Amino acid sequence: MSDKILYQVDNEIAVLSLDNAPVHALSQALRSAIQNAFRKAIADPGVKAILITSTGPLFSAGADISEFSAPDQDGPHMQPTLPALLAEIEKSTKLVVAGLCGSALGGGLELALVCHYRFVHKNAKLGLPEVLLGILPGAGGTQRLPRLVGPKAALDMIVSGKAIKAGQGAEIGLVDHLFDGDEDFQAAALDYISSLLGTGAPMNNALNKSVDMDGVEAGLFDDYRKSIARRAKGLIAPFKCIDAVEAATKMSLEDGLAQESAFFQDCNDSPQAKGQQHIFFAERNAGKVAGIDKNTPLRRIKSVAIIGSGTMGGGIAMNFIGAGIPVILLDMSQENLDRGLGVIRKNYDVSVSRGRFSQQQVDHFMSLITGTLSYDDLSDVDLVIEAVFESMEVKKSVFGELDRVCKPGAILASNTSTLDVDEIANITGRPEDVIGLHFFSPANVMKLLEIVRAEKTAPDVVATCLKMAKSIRKVGVVVGVCFGFVGNRMLEPYIRESARLLLEGATPEQVDKVMTDWGMAMGPFQMSDLAGVDVGYLVRESRRQYLAHDESYCLVGDKLAKMGYHGQKSGKGYYLYEGRNRTVNEEVLSIIKETAAELGIKQREISDAEIFERCMYTLINEGADILQEGIAGKASDIDAIWCFGYGFPAYRGGPMFFADQIGLDKIHQSLCHYREETGQHGDWWIKPSALLEKLMDEGLKFSDL
Repeated sequence: MSDKILYQVDNEIAVLSLDNAPVHALSQALRSAIQNAFRKAIADPGVKAILITSTGPLFSAGADISEFSAPDQDGPHMQPTLPALLAEIEKSTKLVVAGLCGSALGGGLELALVCHYRFVHKNAKLGLPEVLLGILPGAGGTQRLPRLVGPKAALDMIVSGKAIKAGQGAEIGLVDHLFDGDEDFQAAALDYISSLLGTGAPMNNALNKSVDMDGVEAGLFDDYRKSIARRAKGLIAPFKCIDAVEAATKMSLEDGLAQESAFFQDCNDSPQAKGQQHIFFAERNAGKVAGIDKNTPLRRIKSVAIIGSGTMGGGIAMNFIGAGIPVILLDMSQENLDRGLGVIRKNYDVSVSRGRFSQQQVDHFMSLITGTLSYDDLSDVDLVIEAVFESMEVKKSVFGELDRVCKPGAILASNTSTLDVDEIANITGRPEDVIGLHFFSPANVMKLLEIVRAEKTAPDVVATCLKMAKSIRKVGVVVGVCFGFVGNRMLEPYIRESARLLLEGATPEQVDKVMTDWGMAMGPFQMSDLAGVDVGYLVRESRRQYLAHDESYCLVGDKLAKMGYHGQKSGKGYYLYEGRNRTVNEEVLSIIKETAAELGIKQREISDAEIFERCMYTLINEGADILQEGIAGKASDIDAIWCFGYGFPAYRGGPMFFADQIGLDKIHQSLCHYREETGQHGDWWIKPSALLEKLMDEGLKFSDL
């Protein structure tokens, strides 16, 4: 047959095994191979049934997403298309069973849906994650799934994009037989098919089924739309998914499939889909780093130590013990250590109450963590991450101790968010083993990990940390050394312009609303209150020499910090807080006006457009400088950092992708305008990047670099 599929006949059953490693993506080559093998089985009078499985351990991760952006002649429209192939299999005159030896996602699950029965390994996961790429299942998923499991269960799977366990699939009627034995999976699947043939089991699939609406509430679809309105703000695909499932309840399968196809095209042509798909590839391309060969031998990470048992240290520890890696947690006092371990236990207890983990799992996690007060206990760990106070002197002291006690070849990492990793590395006698691992708070939740490559960091240390990031389910992005690296360095002009806008006449509520309405997870002042107004003040304190020419934009934040208005943790910041309720802080509005008057700044009415452009375009401009300096290797790395670490909406594709979409000339023109309009502030702070100007003049984009 083809090198993409294995074909054999076993006891009158044709076995079609997908063989398109690593994930059996349903590319045109594999689709063609499936069609040829299927037709061969149908034409063979000695074949009574067909088993579609894979060479494992995954059944199929679905469509080849790289085809989505390809020309029609090179993409998913190449014959056979997936919808056409599945329609052909669905009309089979012979019994067809899907043998899901592992997870079936997207088009892989849609392939299973056209089969008459689904024989599924207990460890498999089943899902239709297309909505996460800004599209909907386009090969019948929105039409066939509700016919098999009902509209509510179908909506839950399709609109969320989350995979379910095989056992859950059995409960809702998606899985016909759950395999939980120890024998060979394929042999068990063949026995199952033989039993179906022996009992004359009917050939059931969605072809002649309608959606069972018995017991379904009349307002299901409208209620579902309302329930996702907040979290799906700015998105098209989730609502099109609901529309498509609703169509399945009102149309024949043939008409419903046509409607699904139209909805799919609407989504795929949308800017939201382009942004989400860009981030999908940005995440994967982040692992491709200049100067790091993919075959670089890796160092072993079988044990980890964390220095500091506070919020950040405890969160970092949870990542590793959750991945089954033992952790030693070190602090300077038993009181702090006990408190830190208690917080970790409390976090896990919350997860147990929500059904995420069992008590047995949590007990296992806690058995993997050991507390200590002595650096000498770290002599045999493979990786150490310090998560202590953001002070160069404190961190140098820690690394001096680590250099003394850690074994040769151990990776020594700093969780610094702003400090010079080269300076930290040079305090040791092994700078090649030192790297920055900047986790984001809360560290056990946030996906981003900035991997800071210092001047002397060894290539195998970088490669090992990239691999480690995946093992703890982080998106690792390699960056260079400068203040704030990539994310926090770009955050500074964003915060600076938002603060300056207050002095010119905007309010915290107006600025935050502009940015959240556009899609940011939170506005700059909401973020400041969450992180701590005092934290921003301390960062500025460490950099006063760089701000000496103009500290005016800092003054309001500095005053609040000195007054003890530290944000949510103190109940007062830019806003007032009572529990989760946030209200206007009238005192802050007065402080802003007083400060503006002291500085001689005449306040005025400021448009939402100006707020957005000054905050966002200065952020993008800083990204351009970062690219020019080589601090980020690719524009898509910046996009990944901002989407996974800073609440930038994925459907916008990240700041540099967004800039490419709206045009670099527009951004340059706006920056020049605001530089002139804001006088001395603009002269100091709003200067278009040389790289931005170069790309604009040459008609290029950031993605062309």
